[in-house]
Amino acid sequence: MTDTATPTTAEVPDAGAPGGTGAPGRSYARLAADESREDYSLRYAPHSFRRWSPSVVAGTALGGIAYLADFAIGASIVFTYGFTSGLTSILAAAVIIFVTGIPIARACAKYGLDMDLVTRGAGFGYFGSTLTSLIYASFTFIFFALEGSIMAQAMHQAVGLPVEAGYLVTTLIVIPIVFRGMGALAKVQAWTQPVWIIGMVLPFVVLAFEAPDAWGDFTSFGGTEGAGSGFSWIAFGLGTGVALSLIAQIGEQADYLRFMPARTEANKRRWNLAVLAAGPGWVVIGAAKQLGGALLAFVALEAVGKTHALEPIAPQIEALKPWLGSFALPAAAVFVIVSQVKINVTNAYSGSLSWSNFFSRITHKHPGRVWYIFLNLAIALTLMEMNMFAALNKLLGFYSNVGIAWIVAVAADLVINKRTGLSPPYIEFKRAYLHAVNPAGFGAMVVASTVSILAFFGLFGEYAEAFSTFIAAGLSLVLCPLIAWATKGKYYLARPNPVNGPDVEVADITATHRCAVCETAYELPDIADCPVQAGPICSLCCSLDAECGDVCRREPSAGPVPLPMPSVLPVRADG
Repeated sequence: MTDTATPTTAEVPDAGAPGGTGAPGRSYARLAADESREDYSLRYAPHSFRRWSPSVVAGTALGGIAYLADFAIGASIVFTYGFTSGLTSILAAAVIIFVTGIPIARACAKYGLDMDLVTRGAGFGYFGSTLTSLIYASFTFIFFALEGSIMAQAMHQAVGLPVEAGYLVTTLIVIPIVFRGMGALAKVQAWTQPVWIIGMVLPFVVLAFEAPDAWGDFTSFGGTEGAGSGFSWIAFGLGTGVALSLIAQIGEQADYLRFMPARTEANKRRWNLAVLAAGPGWVVIGAAKQLGGALLAFVALEAVGKTHALEPIAPQIEALKPWLGSFALPAAAVFVIVSQVKINVTNAYSGSLSWSNFFSRITHKHPGRVWYIFLNLAIALTLMEMNMFAALNKLLGFYSNVGIAWIVAVAADLVINKRTGLSPPYIEFKRAYLHAVNPAGFGAMVVASTVSILAFFGLFGEYAEAFSTFIAAGLSLVLCPLIAWATKGKYYLARPNPVNGPDVEVADITATHRCAVCETAYELPDIADCPVQAGPICSLCCSLDAECGDVCRREPSAGPVPLPMPSVLPVRADG
């Protein structure tokens, strides 16, 4: 039968049937079955699909951070809190994002998993990570809306297109690219990179020659809200909270890093460098862009006023005017549009992955990743039409409390729990082996984000409000290993997985095994043993089964004992 939505009903095994099951095979809808577009959205990325070199994967991932929201965020922080507090806020946030991003980037690249699948096995459980899918999806459509607003502002300046119409154009323009998946994204990022680099560097070169004293004046800037140019702890805390809203960007980097080839003796140096650069390394460029955007906005402030100075297109034009004259406007517009296309294809792509993960668990249906592109873009378009750009600081400050609680909990599990034996040493992401909810990561995130949000709204006083994101990070960091220790790590695995541990040979991993349900061959990490099917089942068919009753996760006295993996996984030579 053709399955866009309803999975095959799992039947009780029939010893006389081929493969040990009487269930008919599942065939997915065309878009869901086409991995050139689907990009293994709900699965482990197999070695056979990871055909790009480390440098190509890293270049594609870094191409996605071309966005100019950094310019707007940096300018907003400095305008509100002054130069000194703004600078320290941006740098402090960058350090936190970099440190937490290292273990996550390495895990995604090593295991071929996106952020959602890593979260499942890093302390959240199968359904526990459903909430983080929503958090991540909200990150993608919030920032799509922010970047789309910036592009619409550029088109309004360049050709007079009404901003509201510009929102629609910015939304529609990315669909053909995102529809085609990783291959198309890699080409777009590579082709547009030279234009982006020239456009990024040129305004600062012009300033260096035409306004050499601009940086000195900038360092004494006290903001536009009367904050003063000196340091303030309150301003530092609030500014860091805004900058930390970008912490979930590591998820978008991970969506590319999962296609990193296997790390070998021959490529380990390039592999390590590529993962570091494309993973946490994005924030080094990001912090520089925030400071650079704030500088350009400061220089343009007197000429264009505060409102337009916070819109990246206006400072770009003002910076280029001394050299390009009347060509400054079209040049700046091309740069802004290229930059925003580069990031918004990533936002739309990552959003489609996140929504796919969310709805597959809630509905047990999967029509294909590409359909969720339209859901993500519809929400983003609505936010743009509501002019979310006007409430930038407050929105991002609130979001960062939830985002940092999630990311720090995952990082704590990878760095602390796995190294101390509180959790399994590898990432298990398959439903067949996971508890529904793991209180270690999920509980830490819920408690940390709840307390920090209450602090953000002023319940615990002025300083707690300013440092609410630090409260979220601290609680997640402490609670994740503490809960894992208190529960003796028993909520990580519902049952042992004897052959998917870290010591499995590469040859065994890349050998393929045929799923008893969809009858397609998959590499070992994407396969589980299923007592209902009496044979191997792929992770997606397992996720979509709504009627198996999770018998594989019961205690032996409560249901069928899982079959030994080696006896039910015939190795195929065509893998």
